[in-house]
Amino acid sequence: MQITKAPSVRLATLACAVSLSTAALAETVTIGTVNNGDMIRMQALSSAFEAAHPDIDLEWVILEENVLRQRLTTDIAANSGQFDVMTIGMYETPIWGENGWLEPMNNLPSSYDVNDIFPSVRGGLSYDDTLYALPFYAESSMTYYRKDLFAAAGLTMPAEPTWDQMREFAVALHDPSKEQYGICLRGKAGWGENMALVTTMVNAFGGSWFDMDWNAQLDSPAWHEAINFYVDILGNYGPPGASSNGFNENLALFNTGKCAMWIDATVAGSFVTDASQSQVADQVGFAAAPKQKTSKGSGWLWAWALAIPVSSDAKDAAREFVTWATSKEYSELVADEYGIAAIPPGTRASTYENQAYLDAAEFASMTLSQMQKANPNDQTLNPSPYTGVQFVAIPGFSGFGTVVGQQVSGALAGNTSVDQALRNANQVVNREMRRAGYQN
Repeated sequence: MQITKAPSVRLATLACAVSLSTAALAETVTIGTVNNGDMIRMQALSSAFEAAHPDIDLEWVILEENVLRQRLTTDIAANSGQFDVMTIGMYETPIWGENGWLEPMNNLPSSYDVNDIFPSVRGGLSYDDTLYALPFYAESSMTYYRKDLFAAAGLTMPAEPTWDQMREFAVALHDPSKEQYGICLRGKAGWGENMALVTTMVNAFGGSWFDMDWNAQLDSPAWHEAINFYVDILGNYGPPGASSNGFNENLALFNTGKCAMWIDATVAGSFVTDASQSQVADQVGFAAAPKQKTSKGSGWLWAWALAIPVSSDAKDAAREFVTWATSKEYSELVADEYGIAAIPPGTRASTYENQAYLDAAEFASMTLSQMQKANPNDQTLNPSPYTGVQFVAIPGFSGFGTVVGQQVSGALAGNTSVDQALRNANQVVNREMRRAGYQN
């Protein structure tokens, strides 16, 4: 965990003469956020915000994804008020908004242009037509692959590959003697870690979390087929210790040339093509997230967003920061400092109408295509009673989703069989659903 003040950047010099007396009166806004690249960048650039707002002092709490979710959930449920700004997503926002835990994001300035935000993103961060968080970036998932390795092996990546094709490619390109692994996927347990990828895989194999009567389906043929496939392809053709790898770990592996293929968030596009971060920046190809029996639900839909808990004692200052950090002005600052391809993706239509961005960000068209295909209301081959592509939008999912993630991760690590893991998972989910009143 890091608790830090924002480091200086070049633009901070614009207001370096903040007086000691003003600083002494500054109101502190405590921000809880996740330790991914875009959020670290936001922290770095926030000195520009502080320079323009000498009456506001930012304090950062930066945590690993699973830990962040536990801390924020505990804080807001207990009304503790430790945070003034929370980094949450499409799962938490509607549920917490319905509970009355979040400040509504009403009366935004016209310059914010809220209608520029994609309707699917606004809808995912709303409850009862009220917006409760502002999107920092939004994403689907897609396939990243090494064009040089594919060319050398005489392989061609289809625009919309199947999981069977991904396995053929992984077998052909797996060469541990060169630290070159056929495929990298999330293996770290967590409803937002391995289960994000696994749920899209289950969707593609024709499965779902529940039938229309809210009976758990984790012991169904579709789940067995998908999880056996996952354990086989990642266990045999993935990197060592794959059950410990989440987004950040796989990003580091891909950028150091150790993954022939990687299926993960579209937001990674700017990082894998940035030569200052990626050793394979000029060799990255892009394709859709793999389908199998169906393409419905094969790519997820998510937004990391900034929200203000009602327990905050600095709501006005927090709103100033949240509005700034998700604005067009912030994107322009990122473009000035890091290049236009690095601006937060997936939230605003104007980004994808900007030819300069499309020219610089070769991943942009695939990002937009994948986001437009993802439908949280029609995500499974057979009808299902829930919304959400890679999660189930009900209050108990964060708990039982993580337990299922632990079972799947245990099967990947060889600690239990797939059959036993899915029997255990199915029992846990059914028990929680009965307890919550979904089943008789």
